[in-house]
Amino acid sequence: MRPPPQPAPRGFSLIELMVAVAIVALLASLAYPSYLQQIRKGRRADAKQALLDLAARQERFYTVNNRWATTPADLGYAPADFPLDVQSAGGLSYRLTINVDNSTGSYTATAAPQGPQQADTCASFILDHMGLQSVTGNDERCW
Repeated sequence: MRPPPQPAPRGFSLIELMVAVAIVALLASLAYPSYLQQIRKGRRADAKQALLDLAARQERFYTVNNRWATTPADLGYAPADFPLDVQSAGGLSYRLTINVDNSTGSYTATAAPQGPQQADTCASFILDHMGLQSVTGNDERCW
């Protein structure tokens, strides 16, 4: 007489589990750098927006006072002096500074990367009184 048939074993073998873990690790190693790049790109947008806001405030101040503002308080910001910090998700990402020369009627505002944003290919963003935008990094497409 033959013994009754045994049911098929359920579950995964250790080899199947290790293959699945290896596949997940490979996908994560490919996706994580892209994720970080997108985070940096978002922080760049925050810095550019902060620079453009600073320029708009400078223009308003200039139309009333016929000179450029030299302190953040003149522009309606809370801190008493430059630099201004640009906070993004995850903390400080850029620091804004401004160089004003009222004798020539010019200013240059700079957003310099801070913390983890320093690993970005786009270094500092620069905006002057004429509205000219530039970047000190190695990629002019950053603006």
